[in-house]
Amino acid sequence: MCASPSNPPAAAPRTTLEFLDAPAHPVIGPDHPELAGNRYGFEGGSVIYESGVFHLFTAEMADDPFWAKMRLAHWSSPDGANWQRVGTLYETPGTMIPGDTRFSLWSPMPIFNAAEDRWNLFYIAYRPGFGAGEGLHMDGRVWRAISQQPGRSGIGGPYRDDGIVLQPDADSQPWEGQQGTDSFYPWPVGGKWRAFYGSHNHVPHTPWLVGLAEAPALAGPWRRCPGVNPSPIEPHFIENPIVVSTAAGFIAIYDNCLSDAGTPYLPDGRHVGYSVSTDSVHWPQGRSVAVQPEGPANWSDDVRTPLCLVSTGDDHCTMIYTAKLRDRNFWGVGLARLRLRTS
Repeated sequence: MCASPSNPPAAAPRTTLEFLDAPAHPVIGPDHPELAGNRYGFEGGSVIYESGVFHLFTAEMADDPFWAKMRLAHWSSPDGANWQRVGTLYETPGTMIPGDTRFSLWSPMPIFNAAEDRWNLFYIAYRPGFGAGEGLHMDGRVWRAISQQPGRSGIGGPYRDDGIVLQPDADSQPWEGQQGTDSFYPWPVGGKWRAFYGSHNHVPHTPWLVGLAEAPALAGPWRRCPGVNPSPIEPHFIENPIVVSTAAGFIAIYDNCLSDAGTPYLPDGRHVGYSVSTDSVHWPQGRSVAVQPEGPANWSDDVRTPLCLVSTGDDHCTMIYTAKLRDRNFWGVGLARLRLRTS
């Protein structure tokens, strides 16, 4: 299982992400011709760069009721800037029925499983909360779905649900809360798999935190790690971390904010968070990197979820992310070029 917190690795060279430039507008905005009726935009998921094509898997906040009428969608792009909607993978009816464990779907994360020679899609399903003692999203469960097309070319699916790999149960740790699991992102390391999973309690309010889980195979069984959870990356707010393996180490990119202990969430219109680990178990406190410049080109009043960190040669990389527009109740998809620097 996960290493003990008393055995951290040796110190590594300092690795930082630096902002280079970004377009002055979203690459998928509210006027995109292929929104297919998506009223409020995008949040969460990930972007995979496969065989020269960017593949965006994301939650579309399609219509009212807000955060209930949802679609998990697949988009593609040859360059990260020009996008075409491929199709809908899952869709919810927008009803809020007590006990419905799939009323709202989020955070689609495709991972290639070499053992099956198929893409696996992990995503989160919630039941609706009711009453003063609950929040909107309750008891989040991590579903695993399998592409029905073999090989790496089967990334677009269709996907078939295979079962739940992590959910609130007797093994839930004390820091986890009513939201259950709010995101899940696996990565391979040393012949096994690790994943970040997140959670939060609505009433009484507690921070949004993440912890580590581990499994001998991508299909599981997944077990929460003892001793290292919750992760110290952020003390008050961290959501939807994605982990990228680089020559400089493992880099977790994630949604952060300007919050402190007294405020649950303060929007940040320019930055996302990141942390660098040498072993993917011990994670130092995170830092922030700008994905939008100051001034007129800053089109967002709340940057949300980073979706990828794709190397583009030398020390340059592309990050794609979601963010709320300043002048509209719409969360668009943005792009930034960054530099990965090690000293």
